[in-house]
Amino acid sequence: MEKSSDDVSNIHSRFSLTLINPASHYFSLLGSLVIAAVITATIHLGYNISDGIWFRIPAVIGTLALIQLIDTRFTRKKEYSKSLHASLFGNMLWIATLLMGLLASFVLSKDMSWFVTYGMFLFASFRIGIFTTTLGASISKAWAICMVQPLAMFLVIIPYDMWGSMLLNPMAIGFGAVFLIVASVWSVLTDRAGRPGMESTHKTIQAYLASQGNDFTEAEEIIEQRSYKTKVSTSQIRLRSSNGDTEFRMVLPEIHPGPYHPVGGSNIPYLIYKNLDSSAMIMHSISDHSLNLPSKNEVENYLKNLDKSTVKEEGLVCTEPVTVQINKARVTGLLFGNNPLLFLSLSPHGMEDIPNYMKKEIEQYAKNRNYTRILIVDCHNAMGEEISKEDGEDMLKAAKSCLDSLITKDSYPIEFGYANSESMDVWTEDLGMGGLGIVCLKINDKKFFLGWADANNMENGVREKIVDNFTKKGYQLLEICTSDTHYAPVKARNRNGYYQLGLITGAEKLTKWFLEIAKIAESKTTSAKFEILENEADVKIMGQGIYEDYSKALDNSLKLTKGFMIGSVILFIITLFL
Repeated sequence: MEKSSDDVSNIHSRFSLTLINPASHYFSLLGSLVIAAVITATIHLGYNISDGIWFRIPAVIGTLALIQLIDTRFTRKKEYSKSLHASLFGNMLWIATLLMGLLASFVLSKDMSWFVTYGMFLFASFRIGIFTTTLGASISKAWAICMVQPLAMFLVIIPYDMWGSMLLNPMAIGFGAVFLIVASVWSVLTDRAGRPGMESTHKTIQAYLASQGNDFTEAEEIIEQRSYKTKVSTSQIRLRSSNGDTEFRMVLPEIHPGPYHPVGGSNIPYLIYKNLDSSAMIMHSISDHSLNLPSKNEVENYLKNLDKSTVKEEGLVCTEPVTVQINKARVTGLLFGNNPLLFLSLSPHGMEDIPNYMKKEIEQYAKNRNYTRILIVDCHNAMGEEISKEDGEDMLKAAKSCLDSLITKDSYPIEFGYANSESMDVWTEDLGMGGLGIVCLKINDKKFFLGWADANNMENGVREKIVDNFTKKGYQLLEICTSDTHYAPVKARNRNGYYQLGLITGAEKLTKWFLEIAKIAESKTTSAKFEILENEADVKIMGQGIYEDYSKALDNSLKLTKGFMIGSVILFIITLFL
């Protein structure tokens, strides 16, 4: 399980590579046209080819705009935006080559006019890499179209009587051919970098990029091919009013949200929430990304099966909550009949998903204390790395101490009230579709509140600020938990790929919303009974191996890329002195 966590972290750390492209294709369009004009001006003024420059600048801009449209006919998904991004970076490479050539001619007092043609070839070699990796073209097709855009621009920029001498320059042709071959070899090797586990690295990259445009079919097909059937359980605590008119559920699915929006079960907490009539909190159980559902079909299978949950135990009483803090680790527990419910957190210090070994050890300890069944919630309410050995030991001690304390506590009849943000205007970029929720538990004439947010984790310290603000108002807020949804209302252009709760909204606004919901929940409190529900479903999950293979493919591809880049830079520098 630790290996799986390392692989997921490694894949996640590479997410920033997808942010290299500009956020908008309009930026790429404008940027490429401006750089095309600069290329024209640089060639004519810097390389002394002064023939109708003011006519050629608009001509090359028009030619580039037309060729960008033609390029889309050769891409697998006919994507105009990717064609524009590729054009921007290709033109940037050409102008960089021209400027380096000018610098070399100034420093070395040499004629570097062949760098005009050389830059065109470098542009073409770059297009081979882009077309094969992200645009879905074969090597043969990439070779057929790699020269189309740079050559069209070249023919417009350069006077026709100079075409022959510049295009047939031996230095430009020789080194240009080397870079075309290097780009082709790099493309073949990186595509095979994930074998045997991953047949084609490029197809996986293309499927991922397509899914970012909401075309998730291909990504799900690739993932589902590697997934396998298994049984997953889902536990629930259902609180029902005495008259049966209202109910609330706290759900602990064994599955994990993910792998990423909009693929598979990325929005599974909200879908469960809606499936239970928006009267539920979908908690993060002790699970990791190996338990992701790979496709929308598997999500549907899981949701249909959820209706078949069976009541394992019911009762009328619960203990007051017990909170145990050991260093950074905090565990809060309640005992429903003989069934403990534990909330585990390191907030404000944060951590990644709680590892499965801790769940097994806590469950075994509970079994030794003759508890019927234990439900464990990973609060997931602060950002952090994988839990350290020291923090893990402290959390286990806190959990065991909490279980020992709950045995000694008296039980009392339960009253509950639940409210959510569905009638409020709480849309924000760091909150999922399920919004916010509060359940008020009245036990022994004392009121305790539990908060929930359909969000991917929380900004460190936000939980503490909200709890403190509640205390000032006379409310005891035990915990705020997030669902760890992987749904993203907007595409976050940061390293994480999402906005954690509180990063955009802030603690004060969240406090205001939570307090408003808490007051409504408090006003609805009514006597209740609890039921423990269990469910098992046969679904496909992604498993651990797929992350190992993806991580390996990424690492191998990046190593190859670094090696080829270093070699290409050295070769380019050598050409400056020839």
